[in-house]
Parts: sequence; C-alpha cells; structure tokens
Amino acid sequence: MSAHELSDEKLATVKYLAEFAVRPMFRTPVFIQPEDHGITDYEAIYFPSDDGVPLEGWWLKAAGSRKLIIANHPMPMSRAGFCGHWGQPWSNVDDIQIDFVKIWAHLVKAGYHVLAYDLRNHGSSGAANGGVCGIGRYEWRDCVGVMNYVKAHPELNQMDVGLYSQCTGANAQFEAFHRRPELFTEVKCMLAPLAVSMEALMTSFAKLQGVEEHMALMDHEQVKLGGFTNAQMNPQAFAAAVHMPTFMIQVKDDLWTDNPRDGQRTFDLLGTTERSLYWVEGTTRRFDGYNFFGEQPQMMLEWFERYL
Repeated sequence: MSAHELSDEKLATVKYLAEFAVRPMFRTPVFIQPEDHGITDYEAIYFPSDDGVPLEGWWLKAAGSRKLIIANHPMPMSRAGFCGHWGQPWSNVDDIQIDFVKIWAHLVKAGYHVLAYDLRNHGSSGAANGGVCGIGRYEWRDCVGVMNYVKAHPELNQMDVGLYSQCTGANAQFEAFHRRPELFTEVKCMLAPLAVSMEALMTSFAKLQGVEEHMALMDHEQVKLGGFTNAQMNPQAFAAAVHMPTFMIQVKDDLWTDNPRDGQRTFDLLGTTERSLYWVEGTTRRFDGYNFFGEQPQMMLEWFERYL
C-alpha cells in the first residue's frame, strides 16, 4: 500500500516509527559522573572515529591493573546510561533510569580499567551522517576509532583488552570485526548485552501501533531520512565475524522484540564456539536488561575474570 492510500493517522505513525528507528530524537546527557559511584581516578578523553568524527569518553582507572574493558552503549543513550526518570522527552521511550556508571564502578573495583565512550550523535560526541543512527552501520567506525586510540596510547596499549558492547554498540562491534578484523585479533573476550535486530524490534513496535502491514513503507521512510532499512540493521549479517569468546544476554520476554527467537538466532550465528547466552527473566521491559549487571554483577565479573 502506498503512502497516499493510508489514513493520515496511520501514515503519521509509520513516519514516527521510521524516524525513531534511524534518527535519535534527543540526546541523553552524561547525567551521572564517575564520582557518583566513588570513582575519583579518571580522565576525560577524546579521540577521532575512523572517519574523523570526534568522540568523547572516560578512562576510569584501576590502580596497578593491566586489564582494560572498552565499553559503549545503546541508542539513544550515553556512556552514563538513560534518564527516563527525568520525564520528557526521554520518558516518551521509557520512564526508567539506566545507570551504566554503576556497572563501570563494579568493573573498576574488581581491578579493570574502563574506557567508556559515546557513539557518534550521542552523549557528548560529535554529530555525523546527518544525525542518522545506523544501529551499527555507521557506528562501527567508532569501534575502530577507539581501538586505534588504545593501540596508539603509551599506557593503554600495554593492557589486555575485553569489550562491553551493548545493543547498537554490539551491532557496531560485530561489523567492525567484519571490516577490520586485524585490529581485534588480540581482544580477549566480549560481553554483548541485548544485540538488537531492528527488523524484529521495529516489527514489534509496528504491531503495537497497528501498522505492521506497512513495514515496506516504513523502510522507505527510513531511507528517505538518510538511514537504512530495518533488515539492513540486523546484527546477524556480521555475527560470523565474532571470533573471540562472547557472552550475550537478552530479555527473554522482551515486549519490543520477538525473543527468544531473535536473540537465539543472533547467538547461533556467532563465529565462535566459546560463547554463552543468558536469558533475563521476570520482566517484559527491554530496558531492564541494561541495568542487569549493575544490580547483579557476578556473572559479568566471572566472565571477564575467566578470559582476562
């Protein structure tokens, strides 16, 4: 069905969902600071993405350690998390507070340096690609940029490296492995919470809004905005490039996807046999999955201890 055959209300819904899929409607500020969780030894850092976009982050330090976790985040969050509890516009997505700094603090206290950075068009990092988020299709360049920064740094380049790559950041990391595998050969392991299939997520949103029969039109609107179709933003296309030990978690009854099918499919396509998948149960809220390791860090710490 073409756009002119839709009711004004349904067309507006399709266009809203298309914009939600490819263009962050707001930035989440860096609203939690390291000091809020007792981290006082850290540096604010900045470095270019592979295509020159200026990225900003923190180097949170663990005295005497030679172990480093590089951490990124989902769309539309920042390295600090998500402030849905502040109200609109963030609460239009979810009214929950997500605290990533709490997770970084668990890691620092366990003896890991953490380099947490904002992806392009998020947090304090630079704008690029017309403000479009590719759910990894542009952001893989940021994963390359941070690895180049680490390799060129006189202290960080001496450390064993693990990755904490979330949602959009996990998709981006998968594609970075595919495009620049030589950069990541020495990475010891990855933890990948909630890698996201946009085809599954946006189809679920469309069903909730009663426009699921108009997915082709939604794709068209996304491309008009300068983005990608939903199928082009699926992590499965690059999952085979993941060759280091990888621990995925997913919300089993995630209302926004068709889990467990989609998460299991991504997991099964990983190119590593050293892999683990944990299903977060007892909630249908996807955003609860992002707080999981802040509240229950033990499995995260055990995973990194095993490989780092």
